[in-house]
Amino acid sequence: MNDEIYNDIGLEQALRDRFGLAINVYKVIVREAPVSRSALATVFFDDKNNLYAFIAAKGQQLLDDAAKAVLRMGLEAERFMPPGGDAEYFDSIGRERFKDMFPGRTPRGEDDIRYYKKLAPYNPALVKISAVKTGEIKRFDDELGQWRVAAHFSYRKVHPLSKA
Repeated sequence: MNDEIYNDIGLEQALRDRFGLAINVYKVIVREAPVSRSALATVFFDDKNNLYAFIAAKGQQLLDDAAKAVLRMGLEAERFMPPGGDAEYFDSIGRERFKDMFPGRTPRGEDDIRYYKKLAPYNPALVKISAVKTGEIKRFDDELGQWRVAAHFSYRKVHPLSKA
């Protein structure tokens, strides 16, 4: 029990240090479940009833790796939270990578940098979740080399209709 409390406090501190967010961990649904051979994910609620996935890898991790892990876990991502609260982090990395690949061109829009944004370093990753697709959160089983159920959990964020 005490270890879990210390883990939650450590997670809150990591969220403050890495993402500049003061998120209070209210309830952990899945704690440190493997999502690859070198990454672990913790799925938790904050005190405002938002569901998050925190994914930390031992080695290098890209935005694309985190997106694939979220998808394979059976989760639907609402937003990938940028490190340091920098809203332009993924776009600026995408533009840099595009310019490295095509030195004479400048990206004209989102379509030009969409692929290159996925190559942004993103370790650890914090993903705001909008839904658990099938009512199951999955984890990677290294011994079997496949995914299995870590928790049965239903969640779908309901967005209020805007008034016209």
